[in-house]
Amino acid sequence: MAQQVASAPVPRFEGSADGRPNHRRGQRDIYGALDLGTNNCRLLIARPDEGGFTVLDAFSRIVRLGEGLSTSGKLSQDAMDRSVDALAVCAEKLRRRHVTLSRSVATEACRRAVNGRDFVERVHHETGVALEIIAPQEEARLAVLGCHKLLEPGDGPALIFDIGGGSTELVLVEQGEVSPRIRAWWSAPWGVVSLTESEGREAIEGKDRVAAYRRMRERVVRSFARFVEMLPQDLTNVRLLGTSGTVTTLASVHLALPSYDRKQVDGLHVPVGDMRRISTMIAEMDLKQRSALPCIGADRADMVVAGCAILEAILDIWPAEMLGIADRGIREGILRSLMARDGYIL
Repeated sequence: MAQQVASAPVPRFEGSADGRPNHRRGQRDIYGALDLGTNNCRLLIARPDEGGFTVLDAFSRIVRLGEGLSTSGKLSQDAMDRSVDALAVCAEKLRRRHVTLSRSVATEACRRAVNGRDFVERVHHETGVALEIIAPQEEARLAVLGCHKLLEPGDGPALIFDIGGGSTELVLVEQGEVSPRIRAWWSAPWGVVSLTESEGREAIEGKDRVAAYRRMRERVVRSFARFVEMLPQDLTNVRLLGTSGTVTTLASVHLALPSYDRKQVDGLHVPVGDMRRISTMIAEMDLKQRSALPCIGADRADMVVAGCAILEAILDIWPAEMLGIADRGIREGILRSLMARDGYIL
């Protein structure tokens, strides 16, 4: 479900890794942000500094929590076990770093699964992490808060998008006094996991894989149709900023990096034509060829085609010359929210 919004809701905050408030004023504050998505589990631990924050610790692991969800409607035992193992690592990091305030969120997989809340209870019981299943609107707000500083300078509206594992969030923003104002947002039920499963791996890897890729693009375009109708008809020259593993992976391929380097990718602006050529090239490759590409590898090779299809669908609807790349998003948005709540100027 999606809707146009005028303002974002006030988020709920949690305390330490076990959910109990333990904020102690007067000490050097350390904050934690945990994002459990349909495909990845990510953690950032940071301390405020002048104008921002310094990262003290980080963690990222592909857990594929939403694997099989599109057909079964529930989280599988294996997927939950993988995710609990990753969350246990996060909980230990939060304790070891003496985090004073944290927020842990879960997104599309837990929203959609019939056993999503049961899984959240299991996580709290086994790891101490108090997961909050957030609405798509809050997910979009946090993503914008985390990455908007990387928008190209310019007038007029901008589109920030987050290609996730189970959904894609689109947010139209305009410049505000301190941070962008959200004019409209949309959450489509297609992410790299859900779109891959809807088309089927056999079709994506088969001899007619180019046709399968075209079908995926068309499916995503249709899912954005109502959002397009909500927007002003004279919307042109929109600045684009993408935050997700898809855009950072494709940017790495564009740079021909031998291994992923966040410093070179975060904040990069890539010609849209180059991103389209890379997407088409990847869609035409088989699994073995994609796995051999640095920065894709075996972990991402089976899902990256769906990510390319979603990206190209966005570029089909909102043509632009350049695409901004952000290796930041929900976690950074959580950190900024928590720190701003405590009076830090970011």
